[in-house]
Amino acid sequence: MSDTSDERTDDDLEVVEVESAGIDDEGNAVVDDLVVAVDKDGNVIASDETVAVITQDGDMVIDETISVVGEDGELHAIEEDVTVVEAEDS
Repeated sequence: MSDTSDERTDDDLEVVEVESAGIDDEGNAVVDDLVVAVDKDGNVIASDETVAVITQDGDMVIDETISVVGEDGELHAIEEDVTVVEAEDS
C-alpha cells in the first residue's frame, strides 16, 4: 500500500502542454510546443514555449522562451535561447 495521495492541495500546480504543427506561407514546417504551469484558480504563472521552424532546404531555427508572471500579473520573458542549425550541403 502506498502512502502517496492523488488529491491536489491548494498549493499544487497543474502543468498543461499544447502542441501544434503546420506549414507557413513560405513552405516551412513550424512546430509550436507550449507548456504552462497553472495555479489552483486557473491562472498561468509560468510558461515554456519552443517554436521550431524547418525550411525546405533543411535549415532549422529553434526559439525557446521561458516566462514567469510578474507583480503586474503579466508574463515576462526571463530567458530566451535561439539556435540555428544549417543543413549540410550534399
